[in-house]
Amino acid sequence: MAIYNLGSVNVDYFYSLPHLVRPGETLAANDFTQGLGGKGANQSVAIAKAGGRVKHIGAMHPVDKRYFDQLEALNIDTTHLFMSETPTGHGIVMVDEVSAENQILVYPGANFAITEQMVDEGLKDATASDWALCQNETSQTEHFMKCAKAKGMKLCYSAAPFDADKTLVMLPLINMLVVNEIEAKDLERALNRPIKECGVEHILVTLGSRGVRYIGSEDEFIMPSPAVDAVDTTGAGDTFLGLFLARYDQTGDQKASLHFAVTGAAIQVTRPGTADAIPSLEEIESAL
Repeated sequence: MAIYNLGSVNVDYFYSLPHLVRPGETLAANDFTQGLGGKGANQSVAIAKAGGRVKHIGAMHPVDKRYFDQLEALNIDTTHLFMSETPTGHGIVMVDEVSAENQILVYPGANFAITEQMVDEGLKDATASDWALCQNETSQTEHFMKCAKAKGMKLCYSAAPFDADKTLVMLPLINMLVVNEIEAKDLERALNRPIKECGVEHILVTLGSRGVRYIGSEDEFIMPSPAVDAVDTTGAGDTFLGLFLARYDQTGDQKASLHFAVTGAAIQVTRPGTADAIPSLEEIESAL
């Protein structure tokens, strides 16, 4: 079994600040780093670190090939991570040193240069035993999900950055929906009914430091997250989802997979960065 991830690849630029920038304010950063990011890349890294088999479909500019090499070094299948003439997407991530909260500005770049042909080639070998995963940081998400559904794949959709119209189109296609609390409320307003009535078999609502709420046709519960001192919360939701999907694909044990994922995400927020901060399988299992 494999997880096919139509996912963004970004170069993240991190600025450590004494507080988040206020309107009209010019503020000097105390530190600067850069590294691999993007919701899609973060999720693929988390899947791979959890021992999952992941095939990443995406696009980036060849000037940033070191990040392509980083993904390959983690045994992520990059056969269909295409090189584009469009600049690699990037994120400007400003992190409050006190609260660990962040502000993020994203330039889509090559993530929106993905074509239907690239998606078709990427899914060529997929089967009904595989997962399809996507977010809203690339082009061709609807085409990807429709092709995956036609192959009988299991479909997981992370509806972020949230777009109500796009999410409403996706709901009839997917088996699993992943949103945070704010996105869940926005979706309920768009639906004009509770999220549990959206017609999706499995719903995961991430609750930040409080864990995750699972909503299913036969069960509903909250899996709490371990208490930690957060340094940087960027990418925590991506880490959670990648770890959960990898472990769930391997074991089919929903509650154990959620426990595994919230534990890994709790470790990740104690470190600066996104993909580089995702813990190894050994670290998570030791924490468990």
